[in-house]
Amino acid sequence: MLNSIKVGTFIMNKRKQQGMTQQQLADRLNISFQAISKWETGQAYPNIDIICDLAEILGVTVDEILSGNEKKEVFSYSKAGIDIDYTDSIKRDMSKILASGDKRVLNSLGDFASLYDIGFPGIKEPVLVMKAEEPGSKQKLAIEYGYTKSICYDMINHLVNDIAVMGAKPLAVLDTIICGNAEKDTIKSIVSGIAEACFENECSLVGGETSIQPMVLNKGTYILTSSIVGIADKKNVIDGAKIQENDAILAVASNGLHTNGYTLARLLMDKIPQIKLDKIDGVTFIENIMKPHTPYYKAIKGLLNKSCIHGMAHITGGGIRDNLSRIIPDGLSAEIDLSKVRILNIFKYIKNAGNISDEEMLHTFNCGVGLIIIVNERNKNYVKEHISKYYDCYEIGKIKKGNSRVEFINNLNWKSKAYMN
Repeated sequence: MLNSIKVGTFIMNKRKQQGMTQQQLADRLNISFQAISKWETGQAYPNIDIICDLAEILGVTVDEILSGNEKKEVFSYSKAGIDIDYTDSIKRDMSKILASGDKRVLNSLGDFASLYDIGFPGIKEPVLVMKAEEPGSKQKLAIEYGYTKSICYDMINHLVNDIAVMGAKPLAVLDTIICGNAEKDTIKSIVSGIAEACFENECSLVGGETSIQPMVLNKGTYILTSSIVGIADKKNVIDGAKIQENDAILAVASNGLHTNGYTLARLLMDKIPQIKLDKIDGVTFIENIMKPHTPYYKAIKGLLNKSCIHGMAHITGGGIRDNLSRIIPDGLSAEIDLSKVRILNIFKYIKNAGNISDEEMLHTFNCGVGLIIIVNERNKNYVKEHISKYYDCYEIGKIKKGNSRVEFINNLNWKSKAYMN
């Protein structure tokens, strides 16, 4: 039953909240201010032909006017953008993907943490080797151009390479997916991509976190990151300590940009949009730069427990100089003959398109060298032959006495033979 006093009081309060006098409200409704006064004193109700306009002006509903009460909005997690039932169904799909068959994984998705058996009878002094990684701004391009699964290989290959160069066997990976909204097919593609990349690198995706942040990230935005644990025998850890004068420096080919230099590549695409469809080695620029990061573990694992490798550097952000300098001991210098670097055609294209200096190219990109291996001179041919079963491997320098850690001689040969990635 309607309560005229309650209705009138509600109209008056809402009018005042809008900062209007009775006359101003009456003018907007094209009626007399006396009618407004009668409503507010409970002497009359607004006519049915005018009440909708009144509700719109006051910013309320007709039901709220007639009840004399403003309805309070009911909040829920789903209204905030999180549908728990839907996310639970995603988790159920994930558990099927994570069923790797690895006997060292002792539990499954759903527990509070992942359990992994690290008993290795053949390792006398086990050392855990740990690393976290994310695929940088390449993941923005991956989502935009439909390389969702490919970017997962980028992340895991990069991650495994980083611990493999220290002599570690990869064991277990934990991933994190942060997104603006839960898109089941996309998340499923990401998780399956990570799991498959782990399998190909002889390790297991054992768990992780999917964080849906609708009020933090825009819809369709994804941020990926992952962590890995590997294991090595302490006596076989490769940290550069064994590097000595006259050691040979071998380059192992990359297949392109890997996961570095994409901010510059994206700038080129913004400034020169037509390059996206230009072809290099028979495929478009986009296809070239979106090739997954080269995985080196299978190529080097047969050498890890042998004394022939004195040091390895994964060439990522910062290029040859910044990454190689991490492992060169004091008093020694890695002399790199830049004229011997087999530059991939994609880097020649980028240099020409952006009019980029040699110094900038070397500091931003790998320029065709994805991995550097430092070996005893007498073992270099054995290592070259072994690695060449997987990737192009060739000598680019020597270790000499000095204090510069890394020294470049000669210049990059941009007119050299065309090397395809």
